[in-house]
Amino acid sequence: MSLFVPKFDETVLVRDAEAEVVGQAPVTVKLLADNSVSGGALSTVRVTLTEGADGARPHLHHHSAEMFFLLDGEAELLSGDDVVTVRRGDLVVVPPDRPHAFAADPGSPADILIVFAPGIERFEYFRHLQRIRLGEAAPESILEVQERYDNHFLRSEVWERRHQ
Repeated sequence: MSLFVPKFDETVLVRDAEAEVVGQAPVTVKLLADNSVSGGALSTVRVTLTEGADGARPHLHHHSAEMFFLLDGEAELLSGDDVVTVRRGDLVVVPPDRPHAFAADPGSPADILIVFAPGIERFEYFRHLQRIRLGEAAPESILEVQERYDNHFLRSEVWERRHQ
């Protein structure tokens, strides 16, 4: 077992009013702390979804676990072949290489704190998604940056059946 020790010297403080926000309803992402400020320890964002909105299609990360903490509302979360409903106060940690996805429950919005550990580049990933939404980048360009952002898309019949 190897031990990862992050390298950074200053306390990271992100004021809510100063955090960059990417997107708008139905999916809003507040960029909180990326791996560059935490010495690679973690990356964290806050994702707010309107009722039934998709947060992320099925994908996996080779180099990081992903933690989901429900601040409010309800969400459906795919982990492997299981889809679970998570509610305010629930925590889910998905290990590396495990397929996962998430969406707000059809009858509820969801407010989710997401943490990747160890940290991976996430801010530029979310900015790239925003450029796609705005028509500034082609949708297929996301496939070209999967390695850079350790975000590998895949199909999940279980998820597709629930989200048709």
